[in-house]
Formats: sequence, C-alpha cells, structure tokens
Amino acid sequence: RSLLGSDPFFRVPGVVPELSSRRVLCTEWGRGEPLERCRSLPQERRDQICSELLRLCLLELFQFRFMQTDPNWANFLYEPQSHTVTLLDFGACRGFEREFTDHYIEVIRAAADRDEDKILRKSRDLKFLTGFESQAMESVHLQAVLLLGEPFWGPQPFDFGAQGTARGVRGLLPQMLRGRLGPPPEPSYALHRKLGGVFLACAHLGGRVRCRELFQQLYERYWHPQSPPKPGQPPRNPGEP
Repeated sequence: RSLLGSDPFFRVPGVVPELSSRRVLCTEWGRGEPLERCRSLPQERRDQICSELLRLCLLELFQFRFMQTDPNWANFLYEPQSHTVTLLDFGACRGFEREFTDHYIEVIRAAADRDEDKILRKSRDLKFLTGFESQAMESVHLQAVLLLGEPFWGPQPFDFGAQGTARGVRGLLPQMLRGRLGPPPEPSYALHRKLGGVFLACAHLGGRVRCRELFQQLYERYWHPQSPPKPGQPPRNPGEP
C-alpha cells in the first residue's frame, strides 16, 4: 500500500490495527467485481485494465522488487464507477534481489530486441542455463523466451486475445525438460506464475496493450532512477539505491 502510494488506478485496503493480531490481518472492505466477470465491458475499458495489470507487474518486479505472486483473478476487484482495481490477498508476496532483477530485465530487453546472443548470455548469468547445454536445448530455450517475450516485440498494441503464447510454450515443455542440466533459479517459479497469470487475464479480457512502450518506460527508470516519473505514475521506492 505504501509502495503504490497515490496511484490513480490501484487501491490497496488499509489495515485496521485494532482488529488485527499477530496471525490475523483485518483490512478495509474492498468493492468491485472479479476480473473474470469483466469480459462484457467495452473494448477500451478492457484495454485499459490490461495495460494497468501489466504496468503493475512490471512495477512490482523492476521498481518495488516486491511482488504479490498469486495471480488468482478474484484478488483483483474492478469497480466500474471509479474505474479502479482494488488489490487483495498478500499472503504470497516475495522480494527479489537486485542481482536477479539486473539480469532479468536484460533478458526481457533482449527478447524485445530479438537479440538471441544476449538472451543466451543473460540466461547463463541468471542460471537458467549452465553454458553446457546442447545446441538443440539452447534453440528450444530461445524459442521459449521469444514466445514469452512476444508481447514486447510483436505488433503494438499487442492483442492478447489473439495470441497463443501459452499453447506454444506448453508444446516446448517436453523438450525443455529433457534438455535441462539444472533447475531454474528459485525466484523464477513465483515470478513466472505471476507473469503467466497476468498474460492469461489479459487474454481472457481480450486486451490490447502497448507492452513494449510500458516496458521501455520501466527500463529507462530502472537504470536511471533519478529520472522524474511521468504524471500519474507512482514515485520510485525510497529504499532504491
């Protein structure tokens, strides 16, 4: 709640200390409809919701380095009168070390630029690859990263309703499992669950999002944190170096 501050789109219920204890967290009441019931909204509204969901995900990873990793759609309540989303259920939050995000942001950058050499190099830095994989495994890994990165390099705005990213990655999984020489880095499990959930929510809503533009803004602010945020964007985490 503190990290999002006065964000114009997202709301986080305040904690009620006098009704909370060490094991029970009581918060203000959140109003709205779960995202799964928002398919009947006008296309423009759905596009805006999806754009904000992706913006939040990028903020959590690259600005706050603190993420709610449960993408259950019931944890996002849309209130049509105020056109805002209330965020619920923070039992699955986790932080990310700067060393991890420094490399991960460059993997996405490389995917957005379709720079295959950089994807492989940064994947080794992240320990997704050991450096001793077969050429076939490296090729499958590249396909998977480029599929997951398609929202950032494909036609803009990216039409999540028409994409087949999930099916494509599922088709590569058997080859990836056979060719892996080690497990993925531990932070990636929760992160990819959240990213996959956001992509599925955007696909369910049929959202069209300028993903590359959103990522470019966060990328610039990540490496140049002194740059002032654009109007309507929350300030950077005060604890950020």
